[in-house]
Amino acid sequence: MHAPVLVLKDSLKRESGSKVQHANIQASKAVADIIRTTLGPRSMLKMLLDASGGIVVTNDGNAILRELDLAHPAAKSMIELSRTQDEEVGDGTTSVIILAGEMLHVAEAFIEKNYHPTVICRAYNKALEDAIAVLDKIAMSIDTKDRGTMLGLVKSCIGTKFTSQFGDLIADLAIDATTTVGVDLGQGLRDVDIKNYIKVEKVPGGQLEDSRVLKGVMMNKDVVAPGKMRRKIVNPRIILLDCPLEYKKGENQTNAELLREEDWNILLKMEEEYIEEMCMQILKFKPDLVITEKGLSDLACHYLSKHGVSAIRRLRKTDNNRIAKACGAVIVNRPDELQESDVGTGAGLFEVKKIGDEFFAFIVDCRDPKACTVLLRGASKDLLNEVERNLQDAMSVARNIIKNPKLVPGGGATELTVSAALKQKSSSIEGIEKWPYEAAAIAFEAIPRTLAQNCGVNVIRTMTAVQGKHANGENAWIGIDGNTGAITDMKEQKIWDAYNVKAQTFKTAIEAACMLLRIDDIVSGVKKKQAPGASQAPKPKVETEADADGEQILPD
Repeated sequence: MHAPVLVLKDSLKRESGSKVQHANIQASKAVADIIRTTLGPRSMLKMLLDASGGIVVTNDGNAILRELDLAHPAAKSMIELSRTQDEEVGDGTTSVIILAGEMLHVAEAFIEKNYHPTVICRAYNKALEDAIAVLDKIAMSIDTKDRGTMLGLVKSCIGTKFTSQFGDLIADLAIDATTTVGVDLGQGLRDVDIKNYIKVEKVPGGQLEDSRVLKGVMMNKDVVAPGKMRRKIVNPRIILLDCPLEYKKGENQTNAELLREEDWNILLKMEEEYIEEMCMQILKFKPDLVITEKGLSDLACHYLSKHGVSAIRRLRKTDNNRIAKACGAVIVNRPDELQESDVGTGAGLFEVKKIGDEFFAFIVDCRDPKACTVLLRGASKDLLNEVERNLQDAMSVARNIIKNPKLVPGGGATELTVSAALKQKSSSIEGIEKWPYEAAAIAFEAIPRTLAQNCGVNVIRTMTAVQGKHANGENAWIGIDGNTGAITDMKEQKIWDAYNVKAQTFKTAIEAACMLLRIDDIVSGVKKKQAPGASQAPKPKVETEADADGEQILPD
């Protein structure tokens, strides 16, 4: 017998072969099971406690997985899925996890029969191409100008969320906000930048019905000198600055030696004159409102208020950009570079209001605002956070439709159609790939099946009935109504999904499943390499009886 050869260090754990694939599949299925109950309108909520003791109550797949701290590497990559889905299209985060979990689940049988993972992946990729082709076939185009269709669409996408009980409220807000900030790129393309130009302000108090989209911007600021400055200005001329309105301090420490006492007065006078000159340069343009991102000294404040100009200081850069977009002003870096064209005249009203016990400045009624604020009111912080998450999803859906105005049926109808088409096609596939291909077709049924489970109807009966309707290909729009579990035509129920959300879901899920299947080795316990030059860690000192009265041995 030869002595065994040790290649890996003892501290490393290595698993290889089909054991790893089984472990990965189990982990992914565990993640999918956590999320499974949150699909569809009859979904359950999850309550998560984060490290600081705050609670998150949500049924948004991405928000749940973000909070979870998982140990298994495969489960971690499942979480990445929902995050990419959220960043890419903003909706379908739950479906993508369920679908990927199901794809892996059906692959397990093949791995037990010693299929090679690459064969399974090849079949899956073929299935993906065909699935996208089916999507293209059943998608229908809509007119984004038609408000009713848009409403129905956004409503069906957020119908699964907590706020669906408030009717059209969130859908309305989302459509208003996205149509406001949409920018034409030419050739009929529109782009909507949600992150930069739509600000969601959550103000606890009031009712949800008080939420609205402002035709302009609001920020949590008051004017600098509340008593002296006007708090309500109609059609204000707004100047936005990026520089401090105070005496310039030296870049580094400067020492000035003064010999005579009068020099001191001259110095002070110079500072005053400098500020006065700056204010005069600004006042030349007869503004009503000056907003700066930096500081504003008392003296400048005095000059401005004397000329009846309101001022706001230390505003966030992002807020300043939004105001610029809303009222058509240009942010100026130095007062002496001001031009008439930089003054924003697009706003209809500047007003400071007190909501709760804080003051908010509103710049509203803009003529053609390219930025807006969504003001959310609600009973509690948790409620507002959940509403905000739902609003984000709704706005993403609206954005997707504006970018690519094509629809596919919701309620599991798309998946069933794809599944039926793939099953038919699988009979024409030759060789060993036929079986995994067929399994992928069956895996697509996970979505309608979960929908049926969540509404508590008889799953097997419902599924067979729907499959029967789809098998003869009579109507691609037949699906499960997530509220009642009845089998209905999605077109009449107005349950739709955006085409690119669905396409992205399928792509992400299948690609991820392929990636996880192709892992055949997990080496864990890899040590971090020490930084060069860092000495070895000191050896632990062994305590002897003699130094028992030393400090170290005492507990901290």
